[in-house]
Amino acid sequence: QLQLVESGGGLVQAGGSLRLSCAASGRTFSNYIMAWFRQAPGKEREFVARISNTGAYTSYADSVKGRFTIFRDNAKNTVYLQMNSLNPEDTAVYSCAGRHYLATHSEYDYWGQGTQVTVSS
Repeated sequence: QLQLVESGGGLVQAGGSLRLSCAASGRTFSNYIMAWFRQAPGKEREFVARISNTGAYTSYADSVKGRFTIFRDNAKNTVYLQMNSLNPEDTAVYSCAGRHYLATHSEYDYWGQGTQVTVSS
């Protein structure tokens, strides 16, 4: 099992920044593709960003492109989400997820418990 624990959420004013962290344990972290998802109240969970197991490749949802950056430190078994220029529409519970890089399916197998991000206007 890959255990994932998020931290770094909180309340921030519009235009501000937050950095989320997701600490992993239990498996070889560098073997896992990692992603961030978010779910706002009353809405479906949506993809935010993804990073390859080596960190060489990243992808983003259009809604966060240019404002959010995903990166990882495999030596620290941690993936991060740097969020800049936050707006109230970014308010959601943010969760990290992992999938083994050799997995043949696209779903993520491991999920953290989530961390709340609230952006006030």
